[in-house]
Amino acid sequence: MMIMKKGYIKHAILVVLVLTIFASCEKGFLDKAPDEDLTIDDVFAERQYAERFLTATYNYLPTEIDFAEIPARNPFVGASDDMEMSWLNRFSHRMNGGTWGPNDLPAYEHWSIPYQAIRRLNLFTENIVKTPMDEQVRQTWIGEAEFMKGFFHFLLVRLYGPVPIIEHSFQPSDDFSNVRRNTLSECIEYIVARCDDAAGLLPMTVPSASKGRVTAAAALALKSRVLLYAASPLFNGNPDYVDYTDTEGIKLFPSYNAQLWQQAADAAKASIERSEAAGYRLYRAPSNDPVQNYQQIFTERHNQEVLFARNLGVHNWQEMAGAPNSEGGWSGLCPLQELVDSYEMADGSTPITGYQSKGEPIINNASGYQEEGYANEAHPSGYYPSGIRNMYVNREPRFYATVNYNGAMWRGRQLEFWNSGAEGKSKGGAELYSVNGYLLKKFMDEANVNIREGRFVLKTWIYFRLAEQYLNYAEALNEAQGPVEAVYTHVNAVRERSGLPGLAPGLSKEGMREKIRHERRIELSFETHRYFDTRRWLIAEETNRIDLYGMNIHVGRSLTDDEFYQRTYLKSRVFEKKHYLWPIDQNTINVSPLIVQNPFW
Repeated sequence: MMIMKKGYIKHAILVVLVLTIFASCEKGFLDKAPDEDLTIDDVFAERQYAERFLTATYNYLPTEIDFAEIPARNPFVGASDDMEMSWLNRFSHRMNGGTWGPNDLPAYEHWSIPYQAIRRLNLFTENIVKTPMDEQVRQTWIGEAEFMKGFFHFLLVRLYGPVPIIEHSFQPSDDFSNVRRNTLSECIEYIVARCDDAAGLLPMTVPSASKGRVTAAAALALKSRVLLYAASPLFNGNPDYVDYTDTEGIKLFPSYNAQLWQQAADAAKASIERSEAAGYRLYRAPSNDPVQNYQQIFTERHNQEVLFARNLGVHNWQEMAGAPNSEGGWSGLCPLQELVDSYEMADGSTPITGYQSKGEPIINNASGYQEEGYANEAHPSGYYPSGIRNMYVNREPRFYATVNYNGAMWRGRQLEFWNSGAEGKSKGGAELYSVNGYLLKKFMDEANVNIREGRFVLKTWIYFRLAEQYLNYAEALNEAQGPVEAVYTHVNAVRERSGLPGLAPGLSKEGMREKIRHERRIELSFETHRYFDTRRWLIAEETNRIDLYGMNIHVGRSLTDDEFYQRTYLKSRVFEKKHYLWPIDQNTINVSPLIVQNPFW
């Protein structure tokens, strides 16, 4: 990052990049934190205030659990081919419709907040040396701050590509007009360095009372993910980007480097080995039931699979958003029919191989999948009751842990998504009904939440878990070396945990690539991966420029009304090449003209 000249400008507008990063440099604010009557020197003169200053930075972590809040905290799930939102006027709808751009962005959430956090972290590491305290604790706190510097820069890079790296706090007299984007390679190197520093300073685990604080396991996981992104086609030699330069002719994106895949594989392997040596494992429920093995990852807080998660307290939004209107919920989080179709059968076979022109599925008859008729028997382990449509019968366990469908058992009763049913459109009012006959089950605590009684539970949001590291390793190693034994081992471990057979032997590199991409889609669904995966793989023009179909929610009088199960057109989505990266807010560029806009915007 260049050294800033002095004596230029003092602004206090948060939405603009430079003004966001440096808004807190406005005289007065600079000398106040965390209590308004304390100066920075006061804060770092006492250990308790310094600790509060660091701990408060955790509040800047993204609330990715909120898929559809108006501030667009996490529009990525709804803008992927995971989900559609029932409610109108969410930013994900504008993304899917192509009606957004540099002058119409939730820049505060996704540009301003990370830079505010980064400035706070720089203040911390610059001043914590003054605090009288135990040196080992000081180094641990510095490790937490270094990780979060890397994490917040990563949140920017995954959206915008190359961004300005901010390595120190700024003063009111600094000149911000020369701020420019660092190259992508510089951004990746900076994030990796922060991870390495953090991993060298932090413990691998923390006591139960400190769950939610950063560990070395989190730093290793972030390094794995950022190197996987750097190796992927979006960022690694993308022909649309390699000649893209800033105002001085500096190329912002790198040429292709095949070695990046091996670097990503090495990082993922290190993450797995050190995490497992410290006691982290793929989670298994006490019953070892495949559905519960998967379902409880997200309801048993800080279980042995979780490498880093944010504590959210008694957070009711997701439970309300995903619950049916019949129990006081909002019926808003609707898994796409296309995702439902992607779940395998219980024996690992593929039920649907594609679609015809009007959304009719191309059925793999050898899988045993049927669109017509109803189940004569319930599943022996209770995964589904009798009488449900055959399209939901004998699917893989993760399906039953993730999706609520017509006739599924939920909180002691069968769900009724047909028009006149308890969850139907005729009962839901203007927006409180599932738009396609499905609701999200994953993350929901079926046993302990009662919306009408106002009973909710403590929630966390998982940023990193061990299964992702397995799939990161498998993907990077397959790209670097082909489908060697370790690739199979790590993919199959994730599948076996959820009751699926291993992959067929003898896959080609390309065949294994498709299997790994499928596995990520299912295993990591709704965890904010799919949006970025389809973009880093450069396949979003296929996955997001689609027509959506679902069940015919406008009709139906009973569970066995055939009309309801006729696949019905819902809407079309738009995706253009420019959408692979977000545009930079135009106000930012107006204030800092050396920051160039992203390609095609």
